[in-house]
Amino acid sequence: MKAESFLTDDYRPAETEPFMNERQLEYFRRKLLAWKGELLSDSRDTIEGMKDATRNIPDIADRASEETDRSLELRTRDRQRKLVSKIDAALRRIDEGEYGYCEITGEPISLRRLDARPIATMSLEAQERHERRERVHRDD
Repeated sequence: MKAESFLTDDYRPAETEPFMNERQLEYFRRKLLAWKGELLSDSRDTIEGMKDATRNIPDIADRASEETDRSLELRTRDRQRKLVSKIDAALRRIDEGEYGYCEITGEPISLRRLDARPIATMSLEAQERHERRERVHRDD
């Protein structure tokens, strides 16, 4: 029986069940695919909105304001494009059986962390160490 067929809509991974069992993997796969779908839909909406909004604005201040808005929107979409890449990487890790384990220590990433940030690749402790090292080296 595949995980998709017995995973209810109200299912939440629990610490009491085996880590990264079929149900948990399917839960995170669905969560990642839904997130990716939202991001791609937003991106399509932005493209359509920009096509519709292309017009000649004679007032310089209004034109500058619109260009600033477009620039912010494009930066947001660029961040989301990078996020889609991270989601795809997480989906690959699910397929390869590596999802949910810290890439630094190999230990399980907490379910709470994965639920909050399903693209996480490090445990909370490893992430904090990484950020501390980054901060120290950035100050040099």
